[in-house]
Amino acid sequence: AALQAIRIKNYKPSSHVMTQDKRLEGFVNDLPYELTAAQKRVYEEIEKDMTGGMTMNRLVQGDVGSGKTIVAAIALFACATQGYQGVIMAPTEVLANQHFKELTGLFEPYGIHVALLTGSMTAKEKREAYQEIAEHRADVIVGTHALIQDKVEYDNLALVVTDEQHRFGVRQREKLSLKGGTPHVLVMSATPIPRTLAIIMYGDLDISVINELPAGRIPIKNCVVDESYRPKAQAFIRAEVKKGHQVYVVCPMVEESEALDDVANVVEYSEDLSQKLDSSIHVAYLHGKMTGDEKNRILTDFYEKKVDVLVSTTVIEVGINNPNATVMMVENAERFGLAALHQLRGRVGRGNLQSYCIFISGKKNKEVMERLNVLADSNDGFYIAGEDLKRRGPGDFFGIRQSGDVLFKMGDIYKHADMLKAASDVYEKYGDRIRTEFDRRNEMYGKPIL
Repeated sequence: AALQAIRIKNYKPSSHVMTQDKRLEGFVNDLPYELTAAQKRVYEEIEKDMTGGMTMNRLVQGDVGSGKTIVAAIALFACATQGYQGVIMAPTEVLANQHFKELTGLFEPYGIHVALLTGSMTAKEKREAYQEIAEHRADVIVGTHALIQDKVEYDNLALVVTDEQHRFGVRQREKLSLKGGTPHVLVMSATPIPRTLAIIMYGDLDISVINELPAGRIPIKNCVVDESYRPKAQAFIRAEVKKGHQVYVVCPMVEESEALDDVANVVEYSEDLSQKLDSSIHVAYLHGKMTGDEKNRILTDFYEKKVDVLVSTTVIEVGINNPNATVMMVENAERFGLAALHQLRGRVGRGNLQSYCIFISGKKNKEVMERLNVLADSNDGFYIAGEDLKRRGPGDFFGIRQSGDVLFKMGDIYKHADMLKAASDVYEKYGDRIRTEFDRRNEMYGKPIL
């Protein structure tokens, strides 16, 4: 009921009402690929929101590789062509830079200017970006949390897109939304959860689901193995690189730790792997402690095929798109949640090449192997996320706590999901009467009961 009350409260008349525009149809028709039926359906839901006179508050859920970004791009295009500004906020500079390049390529032919704003930019670059934004010379702005700094002033902000919404705190998302008065809000998540549970957890948002992958995607082949398989895995990597393909290897840590000396680390691992592979194979490493420039240089080298094997921490978990990468190997896979492993797996299988994912576990016990074999048995992110939630709990619904503890003191969020969904439906239908009754009882007892 509390979430539904927030949702109803969020319904406000929009000061940025869009109209249907033939230029949008031309943009979609000119895309180098056909949208899936799910993408078309979700954009129609977004368009209905933005042209309906009320402020949009919508969550778009989609499995890795399902094409959420292009749906957001279509919404940003609609916004820009009607004289408004739109922003898209990414959780990392790596992802922000990738969005910037993709959107620039899509929008420039239509005279739509895209600007970039990230924390690692020089003071001069930031000043120039601030001026472009304030003077509305920038129609679409891509960035990180730098977008919510006090120095940033928007001219006519009508759409706020937050990518990988679970990576941002509630207050960060809210601060960006307030930059434009009452802009339309679109949040995207590649962490799929069962729809019934999503309706309960995100009751303050309208929900769209992209539940279809683009045509031509070949299912990833998976295997879960112990450390004795590593030499075979390295031989397989060698063979894939010889075919002209590229490889990701993910390790849990950046540098060697005495406390966790059994855990693979990026720096030493990459040096060791370089020695075990052929000298002609170029191995590079990437981690979150690098500067933005260093990360971008390594990723550019990887995209341009100057790097064959990229050893990384989970900094590559979201948004990295290289269709030529065909192998993802995860060391110490038992240290990651299933949803996180599925996100990592989503970095491969993004083109028309057969791709593979190898999960190497440092522990052989039955419980660990059974959990990891969920990934071997399915590529369906909604199923995997559901299994992950059953094991770890859904965490804090409002994104303030992330402990994984189930917060219900009465009932079970899985066993009683149908009951919770029914309660949500009842509140949506009879919300006014229920709130009136709550107010009456609050007065009677002299304190809030909700």
